[in-house]
Amino acid sequence: MILVLHNRYRTTGGEERAVDDLLWLLREHLGSEAELLQRDSALLGRPRAAVALLRGGLDEDDVAAAVRRTGARVVHAHNVNPAFGWRALSAARAAGARVILHLHNYRLVCAVATCFTRGAECTRCHGRNTLPGVALNCRGAPTEAAVYAMGLSLWQRRLTGCADAVVVPSRFAHARLRSLGAPLGPRVAVVPHLVREVAAQSNAAAGSYALAAARLAPEKGLDVAIDACARAGIALVLAGDGPEEAALRDRAARAGGEVRFTGRLEHAPLAELRAGAALALVPSRSAETFGLAAAEAMAAGVPLLASAIGALPELVEAEDLVAPGDAEALAAAIPGRFADVEAGERGLTRVAECAGPQAAADALRAAHALAGAP
Repeated sequence: MILVLHNRYRTTGGEERAVDDLLWLLREHLGSEAELLQRDSALLGRPRAAVALLRGGLDEDDVAAAVRRTGARVVHAHNVNPAFGWRALSAARAAGARVILHLHNYRLVCAVATCFTRGAECTRCHGRNTLPGVALNCRGAPTEAAVYAMGLSLWQRRLTGCADAVVVPSRFAHARLRSLGAPLGPRVAVVPHLVREVAAQSNAAAGSYALAAARLAPEKGLDVAIDACARAGIALVLAGDGPEEAALRDRAARAGGEVRFTGRLEHAPLAELRAGAALALVPSRSAETFGLAAAEAMAAGVPLLASAIGALPELVEAEDLVAPGDAEALAAAIPGRFADVEAGERGLTRVAECAGPQAAADALRAAHALAGAP
């Protein structure tokens, strides 16, 4: 039996999908029973979330009870702040489980998890020095920024010290966390985000538009996609929601291209959109820790153009990468990849090797061995 802990953020993202996929992988490819213990920051409320951050978690006895009830031999912990914290990991170990801490992002050091603020990459916070996040008000409210800074500084070493192994989704994420002074310890495993299904073939020749699926936030670079597609004369579909929607709609109107906004979509309708796409765009400005949108587009056989930043070069071929923020370079690359079936087929092979079920299962087994899991 394996117990999975997950603290859902107020804003949904790729982490929820990654947790669901991990549960599937554990059950279907590692032959393990798996149970999810989940908490939700939206239900916790901001005052109680602040208490949790400063205390290092809440209700850790519930975690110990879940380990004893299920007989869990391993606990996989995701997005533990604020509701679980180091106390949950310590309780799980005391109850007899090995603990594997998954770091999907940079929140061990960075209060906003992305190392991106005020329109640019930011690595000012380092180790326990999280004061730059307060000075820059990265959380948007001075009190919340101060609470996050204090909570991260107080407990980051205790948190990783309660893990038998740490999992990151890419070599780049590992290197970036080390450069940030994150106290990862010696037992770190790279386990890619899983792509469950890889299409049998690319149908890009039948596609009629470019697709960008992402949260509508500055770090995703969707303004670059709008400008590039307008220059290239290609229709663009933007799938997602977020704080930049109004600004991006205005950008699209001024650029003069054909842009359709779908809002946030669940898996099935998003898969339908990919089926009709001739090209996928991932024009990130921030250092992605993996690039799940890129992997899912490749797994659908959609040719891809992405930014040469973060972990994306580990997944995407060099000839399909452009400089982040460069709409002109992206526009120039679009005609060569639009409806390119051969590029779609290469993507299918590459993503299966990097993030398919077999690759992810092998990496997860190695993480279990590293943690000393029976």
